[in-house]
Amino acid sequence: MLLRLAYLTVTNTFAALRLLPIGDRAKDVEILALRHQITVLQRQLGQGRLEFAREDRALLAALLAPLPFETLRRLHLLVRPDTLLRWHY
Repeated sequence: MLLRLAYLTVTNTFAALRLLPIGDRAKDVEILALRHQITVLQRQLGQGRLEFAREDRALLAALLAPLPFETLRRLHLLVRPDTLLRWHY
């Protein structure tokens, strides 16, 4: 698990660094595309449950936990904000 978490952390760090030179418009378009993909996945999944690996839960919780709960509620996430906060604590 720790190796996978380290891998996810490194790959996401490089992904974040890749965003630095990109303009705000390109970032907004990427965010919209990612949100749409999440919508498609949720529609295909229906009422089924997603299973996140422990390292995926840890990384998601660490990234999003600093955000206020109201901000989390506005985000387009595959999990409910209260579930995300439960993973973090």
